[in-house]
Amino acid sequence: MSSEVHQAHEAAEQMTPTAYISEHLQNLTSSGGPQSSIIDFSVVNLDTVFWALLMGFIAAFILLIAARRATPGVPGRFQCLVEMIVEMVNTQAKSIVHGNRTFIAPLALFVFFWVILLNTLDLIPVDWVLGVNHFIKSFGVQVPHHRLVPTTDLNATMGMSLSVLILVFFYSFKIKGVGGFLRELISTPFGAKWCLAPFNLALNIIEYLAKGVSLGMRLFGNMYAGELVFLLIALLGSVWTFNLDLSLFGLVGHVIAGSAWAIFHILVVLLQAFIFMMLALVYIGQAHSHH
Repeated sequence: MSSEVHQAHEAAEQMTPTAYISEHLQNLTSSGGPQSSIIDFSVVNLDTVFWALLMGFIAAFILLIAARRATPGVPGRFQCLVEMIVEMVNTQAKSIVHGNRTFIAPLALFVFFWVILLNTLDLIPVDWVLGVNHFIKSFGVQVPHHRLVPTTDLNATMGMSLSVLILVFFYSFKIKGVGGFLRELISTPFGAKWCLAPFNLALNIIEYLAKGVSLGMRLFGNMYAGELVFLLIALLGSVWTFNLDLSLFGLVGHVIAGSAWAIFHILVVLLQAFIFMMLALVYIGQAHSHH
């Protein structure tokens, strides 16, 4: 905590609280500047891509190690933990998806681990780049400032949500056929009367759009809010730099509030990963059912 206070103190000395928070919420982009619009495919958030891929490789590596170390005898703690999670995910997949789960259950397991790792990055001190650069400056290299948590980037969460939606359409076509899927679009929920087809189609399109948007926005909103709280807590350790005579309050508030929020945020990290996995299973399970 003391190093984080010092780092936040140094950063805050050069900017206002608003500028401090805004600067920490900027991505490292391929264009060198922030997006000028909500949708801009010419800009790539390099930090989001890097950390998302790295956490994905780590999640796959953990599962691979667990599978290779699995023994029929008395399991160790690591194997026992992974087996409990595998059993939990498999049970949920069985109860939700009524069909071939050869690909779906492992996918849900990977997504669960992956989102946990992505969210866990939020527990790293917000000014960690300053600390790292302080130790490696003698080597003549510097880590560029960037956004660490991919799930606080709407581009990442909406991309994950879009991937789930693509799987929903894939299984809908696979299970029901193209004709069956199109027939379902115009015949549910009001019935297979041609006069009701436009209303059925409109409602189904809205439903699919709502699924995609809500899945991505839910994860993004919770993690983004958590990141903002961490930034505000970091500022508590630096309030004296903003012409406020609250040094003791800032230090104590920073340590106590930071520790309490980090402990609580562990629950948020796990809960959001579980919710994302469950909703993905629910949407894919609905693609298996006939209306």
